[in-house]
Amino acid sequence: MHDVTWQMILIVCPLIFLAGFVDSIAGGGGLISLPAYYLAGLPPSLAGGSNKLSAVMGTTVSTITYGGRGLINYRAGIASVLGSVPGAVLGAYLLTVLPAYYIRVGVLLALPVVAFIVLKNKDLSVRDALIPRRYTLPACFVIGFVIGTYDGLVGPGTGTFLILAYVMLMGEDALHASGTAKLVNLGSNVGALITLITTGHVLYALALPAAAFGIAGNMVGARLAIKKGAPFVRALLLVVLGLLLVTMLVDVISS
Repeated sequence: MHDVTWQMILIVCPLIFLAGFVDSIAGGGGLISLPAYYLAGLPPSLAGGSNKLSAVMGTTVSTITYGGRGLINYRAGIASVLGSVPGAVLGAYLLTVLPAYYIRVGVLLALPVVAFIVLKNKDLSVRDALIPRRYTLPACFVIGFVIGTYDGLVGPGTGTFLILAYVMLMGEDALHASGTAKLVNLGSNVGALITLITTGHVLYALALPAAAFGIAGNMVGARLAIKKGAPFVRALLLVVLGLLLVTMLVDVISS
């Protein structure tokens, strides 16, 4: 069992606050939170489990915040959750059989295209959904399945890609897309957390204090996103995409 020191708490907690703040607005908080646990000296298994616990608690708060303001499309979100769960299982399986290098290269090539789309779409909204209304639920299931597979296979940026999918394909405005993405992300994270808890991969003495900071970050971020609106969400999305691009690039070069 790992002993938790004050130094570990001082490293992790502020970074988890920042991760929760970013994730509640534009997704991609895992780009900050998971490395925070590594910096504290945790091995990958404990880092992953502890990160999921703090992420689930923080995401729950931001989901409630968005839901309380009527900014979650539950119909689309539940359909996506039904797809994201089997997708995440498939992604986790593919992770064990596919060369990770080629997966990262594929994501790396796709990121500039996604960033270009966000730059062109100044208010992160479209007049008409690309998917006809009668196909909304099947499309949401497919979105959940595809991005859930990515979550199980790669991970970072899942919430960001969900937001973009709802905006570009379903015609959601940025705030509703962000709220619905939180619901879907919460579902997939809970499933992963249950597995990690049952296998003993959560360091509660560190994850619980971090979760309190994550909750605070999610509360501040969600309220600020609601107050500032789509331009703020769009700006932070671009920051997250940039971070994801740099992270993937470093990962590919060092492989």
